[in-house]
Amino acid sequence: MKNGKILVAAFYRFAPFDDYASWQPSLKSLCETGGVLGSILLAPEGVNGTIAGSPEAVRTVVGSLHSDKRFADMAVKESWCDATPFVRMKVRLKREIVPLGVGVDLAATGIRVRPEDWNDLIASPGIVAIDTRNDYEIEIGTFPGSINPGVASFRDFTSWVDGNADLDRDTPIAMFCTGGIRCEKASAYMREQGFSKVYQLDGGILNYLASVSEDESTWQGSCYVFDRRVAVDASLRSADHEICVSCNRVLKAGDRALPGYQEGVTCDACHRTTSPQRKRRFQERQRQLRQARLS
Repeated sequence: MKNGKILVAAFYRFAPFDDYASWQPSLKSLCETGGVLGSILLAPEGVNGTIAGSPEAVRTVVGSLHSDKRFADMAVKESWCDATPFVRMKVRLKREIVPLGVGVDLAATGIRVRPEDWNDLIASPGIVAIDTRNDYEIEIGTFPGSINPGVASFRDFTSWVDGNADLDRDTPIAMFCTGGIRCEKASAYMREQGFSKVYQLDGGILNYLASVSEDESTWQGSCYVFDRRVAVDASLRSADHEICVSCNRVLKAGDRALPGYQEGVTCDACHRTTSPQRKRRFQERQRQLRQARLS
C-alpha cells in the first residue's frame, strides 16, 4: 500500500563479493546524483542497505545491483513515507554486512518460510520461535510466544545460544528478524551448533507485514526500524514512537505522558539517573531545534 511520496527500499544479499570495494564510488555517485539518502554496507560476504528518495532514483540504485548476476534475484522490500527518514547517504566498506562476530557457512542457512506459511509454522506443536533482534526492538512488538534472547547487540546472540546448551538440538526452530538478514545468518550458526530443523522467515517481519493481511496477521505491536521513523505499524506506516536521546529507549505515546519525560532530554526511566550537565546539554539542543523550526 502506498502511503506517501518517498520510496524506502530495504535489501540485502549474502554472496561472495571480493570486489566489493570497487563498487563504493559508483554507488555513492548514483545516490548523490539522484538525491537518494540512507545507508549501503558492502563487505566480502555481500550487500545490505536501506535507502530512500524518489521512486525513479531509488530503483536506479537498486537496478545497478540487480545488474550483477550475484545480486540479480536480490529481494527488495518497499514501503512509503511522507518525508525521507534519513539525513545523509553513506556507502561504507565493512568486514561483515551484519556483524555476528564469528564465521558461519552462509551456504547452509535455515529453510526459508514464506510469510503466508509463517502462522501455521509457529503454531505447530513443539516449534520454538526465536526473535533474533535486540531487546529494545522486541519491547515494542513481536510474535506472541516467541523467545526473546535478551541481547543488546546481534553479536551477543552466539553467547545466548552457547548459554542454552540444554536446548534440544532436535527441536524445530523458527527464527525471524526485521528484514531477514539477522535470522538468516543466525540460522547458519544454529545449524553449525547441531540444530537439525531450522527455519527462517523469508524477508523478515517487513515482508510478513507487507504480505499478510492485518486480519490474518499474528504480529503484535510495532516493528522497530533503524531510521528516523523509529518504528512502523502493521500497515508499514510510521508508528507513533520516538527514541529517548539520553538512554536510547523506544518511547510510545504513553511513555511521553509520564512525569519524567521531557522532549529531547529524558524519559521517565532515565530522568533520575541523567546528570544535570547532560540534561542541560540536551535542553540547549532542544531549544536550538525549536528555534530552527520557527525560523
